[in-house]
Amino acid sequence: MTSRRLRGLLTHFSGRDPSKETDSPMSASDKELPTYDQLPMFKNIPGCAWGLWGEDDQLGTVNLLTEKVVQRAAREEVLTGHAISLNWPLNFPEKPLFNRKTPEIKTKLREEKFRVVRDDEIHINTQSGSQWDGLRHYGVVDHGVYYNNTPGLSLPVGVAPMPNPTAIDPSETKLGIQNWADHGICGRGILLDLVHHQTKGGTVPLPYDPWATHGFTVADLEACAAAQGVVFRQGDILLLRAGFIQKYYTVSQEERDALPGRPGTFAGIEQSEDMKRFLWDNHFAAIASDQPSLERWPTPQGVPHMHQTILGLVP
Repeated sequence: MTSRRLRGLLTHFSGRDPSKETDSPMSASDKELPTYDQLPMFKNIPGCAWGLWGEDDQLGTVNLLTEKVVQRAAREEVLTGHAISLNWPLNFPEKPLFNRKTPEIKTKLREEKFRVVRDDEIHINTQSGSQWDGLRHYGVVDHGVYYNNTPGLSLPVGVAPMPNPTAIDPSETKLGIQNWADHGICGRGILLDLVHHQTKGGTVPLPYDPWATHGFTVADLEACAAAQGVVFRQGDILLLRAGFIQKYYTVSQEERDALPGRPGTFAGIEQSEDMKRFLWDNHFAAIASDQPSLERWPTPQGVPHMHQTILGLVP
């Protein structure tokens, strides 16, 4: 039902019937998309984009990173060719949050005699440090489904042997993050430096503690964008600097070590309909931040996590 309603919306906006086109559903990415308020509901939850890119889609808003979007970004934004990694080192933080496994990197000599042949063995929870949350990371909790109405119980857990790369069980790869890797996350990145903006370039103290519960409003993000001269466009990759890592580097080692044992409280985007509307109506391809949960943590009592919306309903 949700998919049929979205196809009807696209017909209304573009004057065409997607069901009669031979193009891939990706063509919807080049047309006017419905607003957040025009998206159908799923059960009692507003704003569901299932079916917009097809009933079998496994990319979500990464579909917005079309060849045209990437070409324009490369043509207009690449000026110096200087590359900057946005990742934290693989083994940071040594003591992860949310009770996740400590990353372990073990270097082994392959030839004791020569001592110049070695391997690395890495044991890591992929959620312990810098990472993308994939579409099978978080779904619609109350209804037990992931993006595009994928039943949670249909995705297996545990160790999955894959001896034959040509015969992998589709349930092992459905909604997997390898789909984003195959497509590529490449486009125009927009950094909203909330720390720089709210400290007026470092001339006044930061008015919030990055390690305390604090919600960034839509007005906060729009004011920062306006001050930086940023104009959003469809397919942008939105990056938010909240100050978590800056504080991590400035506190004592004792405070870093104590972080996993204290109640998790972080500054992040607020859980509101206005924020959902802002993220969808600007049609960002992806969003990331320098803090562990992206959203304000914890959520207010009785308010669902933004993860549910961003990954489960309008990813």
